[in-house]
Amino acid sequence: MQRVQPADHLARLFSLEGRTAVVTGGSSGIGLAIASALALVGARTVLVARDRDRLEAAAAGLRERGADVLGVPGDLGTRRGVADAIAAVVAAAGEPDIVVSAAGVNLRPPMPEVDEAVWDATMGLNLDAPFLLGQRFGRGMAARGYGRLIAVSSQQAHRAFVDSGAYGVSKAALEALARSQAEAWSASGVTSNVLVPGFVLTPLNARLQQDPERVAALAARTMVGRNGVPDDFATAAVFLASPASGYVTGQALFVDGGFSVH
Repeated sequence: MQRVQPADHLARLFSLEGRTAVVTGGSSGIGLAIASALALVGARTVLVARDRDRLEAAAAGLRERGADVLGVPGDLGTRRGVADAIAAVVAAAGEPDIVVSAAGVNLRPPMPEVDEAVWDATMGLNLDAPFLLGQRFGRGMAARGYGRLIAVSSQQAHRAFVDSGAYGVSKAALEALARSQAEAWSASGVTSNVLVPGFVLTPLNARLQQDPERVAALAARTMVGRNGVPDDFATAAVFLASPASGYVTGQALFVDGGFSVH
């Protein structure tokens, strides 16, 4: 019997060669870490983000490492913006096999101060955009027999702290959306799951990082003794995007250093 080489076995489990991935919010933070991981295991990867300069810098950096990466500018905060971004993605790279919704907005007025503008902005980017992307691409994935829908949720989908406000509501709904997507398409080879961070040091929560005592308290609440960094999500995203996760769907995978169980 021929001995199986470890690298070959790992490639069969996790390689994304021949797949196309789209990562929203892919120019920074968790989105960029996920996009980098998918691209470096073989996926042609499309980064979608608003800031053109940051987007091109992120794409160029990955291309320098040998990855096949494209940047598509897009504002996913409105339905028209989502539609325009979808059209641009398809024109640039065709129909994707993997869609990662990492773009988000974190407006944090206390709940009594949340007005309609904050509510609409939060739901538009955090919930409507992943819904619209799933509706547009999920059917095609199902027809082809393979697809992965992955979204980035939050601890605040499960517990209220540091002024969850509309943000926590949007993330709780996002997890319910993943379960509905899983119910609809998993039998056709399309899984839908969410990653649940703890407190991660990213530009999205820069305001909270201005309070060192609160940052230290959040780190102390974990079991590993530190707050998260974007690269903590790379391997989990590769798993959820790969053939190895074909029997995992409708799930919330906590990548939080034990924050949620402390």
